[in-house]
Amino acid sequence: MKMLVAAAALASTFQAQSSAPQARIAVQNASVRVYRTNAGVLGGVAHQPGVVVWLEDGPSGKAGRAIWLDDVAVPPAEGAGTGPIAIVQPLSQGGGRATTPAAGSNPGGAPFTGMSFNTLFENARVSVIRARMDVGAREGVHTHASDTIVVHLSGGDIEDTADGRTTVNHWKTGDIEFEARGSSHSARNISHAVDVVLVALKP
Repeated sequence: MKMLVAAAALASTFQAQSSAPQARIAVQNASVRVYRTNAGVLGGVAHQPGVVVWLEDGPSGKAGRAIWLDDVAVPPAEGAGTGPIAIVQPLSQGGGRATTPAAGSNPGGAPFTGMSFNTLFENARVSVIRARMDVGAREGVHTHASDTIVVHLSGGDIEDTADGRTTVNHWKTGDIEFEARGSSHSARNISHAVDVVLVALKP
């Protein structure tokens, strides 16, 4: 009888854990894992270092606030608030790849008009930058010197040209974009001002 009660209690605990809110993986590859969740909902987040980016204004700060944590699965000491966040976990530092591509540039390093770049912080693993594309802003053809995660704060429509093809991406607040190291493209904003946080992974 005691074993049946214990088994029932264990099953109940497992069921409660499996139905608890979980962070959703938005991007995962050999370089990075990116979660979308709400602050305080950290179920399923791996206990590893990374960047937390707040997507909306709230008690813990403005949209676009970003911090580095040694364990992103544990709420920061100053409090996380309750709003939506993105969590960016670098998974490797280069993985034995060659150094920066010959034509590679860092965020803000390519020819552009109507754009601004403001470094929020930098460490041995990442460079985190707040960027804005004003209406009609253009970024010339460039090659990414690092894997870069784009966390969209405002959403907007960006015309992207790569390999001779032009497409229009309709981004929403909280969308996550992965731009691979060595990839080349140009971009033009065809909507309202677009705000993003860029997390450039160090090779």
